[in-house]
Amino acid sequence: MTRPTPETIAHRIHATPATVAAQAGHHQPERAAERHPVPTPPGPAKVTGAQSLVKALESLGVEVAFGIPGGAILPAYDPIYDSSVRHILVRHEQGAGHAATGYAQATGKVGVCIATSGPGATNLVTPIADAYMDSVAVVAITGQVARPAIGTDAFQEADIQGITLPITKHNFLVQNAEEIPRVLAEAFHLASTGRPGPVLVDVPKDVLQAQTTFSWPPTLDLPGYRPTLHPHGKQIREAARLMTGAKRPVLYVGGGVLKAGATEALRKLAELTGIPVVTTLMARGAFPDSHQQHLGMPGMHGSVAAVYALQKADLLVALGARFDDRVTGKLDSFAPDAAIVHADIDPAEIGKNRAADVPIVGDAKYVIEELLGAIAAEQAAGRAGDRTAWWAQLDDLRQRYPLGYDEPSDGTLAPQYVIERIGKLAGPDAIYCAGVGQHQMWASQFISYEKPHTWLNSGGAGTMGYAVPAAMGAKVGQPDTTVWAIDGDGCFQMTNQELATCALERIPIKVAVINNGNLGMVRQWQTLFYGERYSNTDLGTHKHRIPDFVKLAEALGCVGLRCETKEDVDKTIEAAMAINDAPVVIDFVVGKDAMVWPMVAAGTSNDEIMFARGVRPAFDEDEL
Repeated sequence: MTRPTPETIAHRIHATPATVAAQAGHHQPERAAERHPVPTPPGPAKVTGAQSLVKALESLGVEVAFGIPGGAILPAYDPIYDSSVRHILVRHEQGAGHAATGYAQATGKVGVCIATSGPGATNLVTPIADAYMDSVAVVAITGQVARPAIGTDAFQEADIQGITLPITKHNFLVQNAEEIPRVLAEAFHLASTGRPGPVLVDVPKDVLQAQTTFSWPPTLDLPGYRPTLHPHGKQIREAARLMTGAKRPVLYVGGGVLKAGATEALRKLAELTGIPVVTTLMARGAFPDSHQQHLGMPGMHGSVAAVYALQKADLLVALGARFDDRVTGKLDSFAPDAAIVHADIDPAEIGKNRAADVPIVGDAKYVIEELLGAIAAEQAAGRAGDRTAWWAQLDDLRQRYPLGYDEPSDGTLAPQYVIERIGKLAGPDAIYCAGVGQHQMWASQFISYEKPHTWLNSGGAGTMGYAVPAAMGAKVGQPDTTVWAIDGDGCFQMTNQELATCALERIPIKVAVINNGNLGMVRQWQTLFYGERYSNTDLGTHKHRIPDFVKLAEALGCVGLRCETKEDVDKTIEAAMAINDAPVVIDFVVGKDAMVWPMVAAGTSNDEIMFARGVRPAFDEDEL
């Protein structure tokens, strides 16, 4: 082997031959070119860690970030000033997190939020937990105190990496400025691939201030992270065999189908097999409500037909669903006679709550596409189930127990009517965001969802205050789409300060406040289970009009409207629809005693579903 010369070594490590020779103990005579050196091309430009961070965001294609500056993150805000990344200054970090979530849910892109250390970072905990429960791709960037101060209880120090460990898909504490491009690239990759989820990147202030170089793209270093996209063929064939042979099958569709972009494939699967479909709260819009095979939403406030179908099924095909307690009710009584095919990209979900007879790990789109081929082969061989009797039962239940509501006997405005009319007038192309509580359930029941990504809500965490900032993020991501936030008077008072952000940033969302004067869902439970003892649920928005939502809207730079009668509902909604250059808030003053039906009480079996207060559906003896 020929020994490498100083020249060849220098070429590999980008040093001069003379330097290499000197370090190797060799002497070379000085050359003319070294006495009068020729200028060499400049290397990578020196930047600060903060500049590197912003350049990484630009290189990742980030269009917008929601955040608030503060001491530890301040170095990053100087290069943001000149960046192509649009920064939206929110009024509370919780708003930044929910806005990033709404943006991600509406666009399919990664949402970005930024906060400083200590309380800035901890204010992101709720939206991070929310995104984790609902599998939303969000990257949260937080400032941290300088590395020498970590662990000293320094001003505005918080161990946000430790705090968020259970509620993030992964999180990073950046140790030196050179890591920033790689860490950001890894964070976005982790957030958006496999089962999506939030990733936190915590950056100490001195790392942001340090000198470094920036180069792109970095090499990712994620050993062991290889999400399984394509399912095992044997499991697919077994699932297809069960699906063609079952007499009472149900497609139990969860939010994973939306995340995978598998809605068209789902429709083909349903129509090929003739199997009824139920869509969970997180999957509304994954299958058209108008489709004859759609039974509606299952669970605590699901339709009677959907709940019954799951209980009496002999086969459940769960696609991107997690057997949540709000769907199953009392778990050991859920779908007692059903075999289970459970397909999910996250293997940890399979068997977590209900044992699977056929476990399938894979991306929902690939799973469904491969099921289509396997089922077609089964049908070509003459194996196709007869579901005539099954559909006769389900159609009978749909006819006998449709979703509906009674007009209030005291003449007040029915909240269900308000939400139903918003859905009719805004139409299936609008995006609807809901807070949490009665209005969320009514919005899931009385608006017809025909298209994916038109229904955004906090499903797993049930976060009050989600709607307004999420609608803001959705509108930023889909500026040409009408976006309605359907909120309760309790939820609205938690994050309505973001309407100031919307007004100043010209984000014209529309907010329907379903104002029943109370924490409505809590009051409903007090009515049903606590002897009508209404402890601490009256918000004063009816009795004292504190706050006056119209005046509050105007103070925040929005147009404020109020509607109190059924006759005025349509024209008030139409007035709001005509305003497209400012946010609009409508105070819909509704009755306080309306309840969400049907209902399965928490901890009880789905067999005990109530169609109205004290009313159980009249099933035949051989049905339930």
